[in-house]
Amino acid sequence: MRPVQEKQRFESLDVLRGIGVLGILAVNVQAFAMYFAAYDHPPAHMDVTGINLAVWAIQHTFFELKFITIFSALFGAGIMLMVGEGEDLTGRRRLHFSRMRWLLVFGLIHAYVFWYGDVLTAYAIVGMIAVYFRQMSVKKLVFWGGVWIAISGLLILLMQASAALMPAELSQGEDLTFGTLPPAALNDLIEAYREGFIARLPYNVVITLLGQLQALTFFGGRLIGVMFLGMALFKCGFLTLHWQAGDYIKALLIGGVLGGACVIGSTVIEIADNFSQKTYWIASGLNYVGSLGVALAYASAVMVICQAKIWTPIRDAFANVGRMAFTNYLTQTFIMTLIFVGPPGLGLFGQVERWGQALIVIAVWALQLIWSTLWLKSFTMGPLEWFWRGLAYGKFPAFKRRSDPEPSEA
Repeated sequence: MRPVQEKQRFESLDVLRGIGVLGILAVNVQAFAMYFAAYDHPPAHMDVTGINLAVWAIQHTFFELKFITIFSALFGAGIMLMVGEGEDLTGRRRLHFSRMRWLLVFGLIHAYVFWYGDVLTAYAIVGMIAVYFRQMSVKKLVFWGGVWIAISGLLILLMQASAALMPAELSQGEDLTFGTLPPAALNDLIEAYREGFIARLPYNVVITLLGQLQALTFFGGRLIGVMFLGMALFKCGFLTLHWQAGDYIKALLIGGVLGGACVIGSTVIEIADNFSQKTYWIASGLNYVGSLGVALAYASAVMVICQAKIWTPIRDAFANVGRMAFTNYLTQTFIMTLIFVGPPGLGLFGQVERWGQALIVIAVWALQLIWSTLWLKSFTMGPLEWFWRGLAYGKFPAFKRRSDPEPSEA
């Protein structure tokens, strides 16, 4: 009953987790830099033409919902790795709940104090539920995972379609239904962010509360469904390189072609209709479904690379980011807060266009790839991983690396 040692880790999981946590930032940056309604309706805040439209199209097609899907599936796989599927004879399930309780504490602080887009709170809650289903067969996990994903998708689709089909006199106009603020209110919001960390707290708290209720109600089904799929992929050997290379390539092609067609269709509809609410529910539905296939294609490509043992330095760099995923996820919030929130930060909220946001994301990617590698040369795990595990285990594990002892004369 101790943290997983380095030699016991699966490189494929670490590499995929590293790619997942970096990819998430490409989507999350919008919520740090702009009024939150611009996430679903880009014209709600700042420019969305020319290069900014191109950046949005790349983000929507290749990133939105894809990397959070990978990250959620790996969370389910992590439950299997830690607790196992047999009878709980060693207290591992109890330890799992200890980890989830502390993760919930971290998540609530992260959400209500720093950023309303937190996923840790939802992961902790759903993780406490998903663990009870770890003994189901692969087929049952896939079936029920699909059922929950479908239920969640239908709820979201009905909500979006009802708003789109609502008569204009009831919806009070397309912009307000999308949550667009009147210019005066939007300016007040921008000024609150620029004023400083404390000034924007009330806004952050309100959006956090509403967002978490909506996420658990409408998106909770997808979250637990994807965790089920992650459990299944771990149990069948997909995530641990036990498939044949040909099978990974087949999964890559099927997921990439079918999923890619859906997400490209989603992007085309959004741009062609100028982000109209009347067709938004169709575009959103296509991306909801297609993101599953694209995420599978991404994961399959990573498995092929890890299985073939190619691009070793690149694999190692992403694996290091994945081994420090918890630290890197929260560090992203710290960096974005310093950039976009006022004193003690720079207060650039509402000033950096989408192309500038993309440059910031690339810079953070480079920083985390470098610093994760440098950190793990001296330490066994990330600082927040160490702190979280110490709280969960009731005893802090070894942190600083020790050099191998010199052989004795004897």
